[in-house]
Amino acid sequence: MRLTVFWQRMAEHFGPGYADTFARDHVMTELGGRTVHQALESGWEAKDVWRVVCAVMNVPGEKR
Repeated sequence: MRLTVFWQRMAEHFGPGYADTFARDHVMTELGGRTVHQALESGWEAKDVWRVVCAVMNVPGEKR
């Protein structure tokens, strides 16, 4: 998954204004105690981060 697709999906689910705030502030155990931004910066693949976000935030199947 390209980062552009990842951020598009984040914006579609959380809204364009909140997606970045969520990604910057929400620490997830499933990402090793990292935020979305930290996970991506530390080398996590965007598709794997998206899967974690989907699982943690109960993103509907049609948006996954």
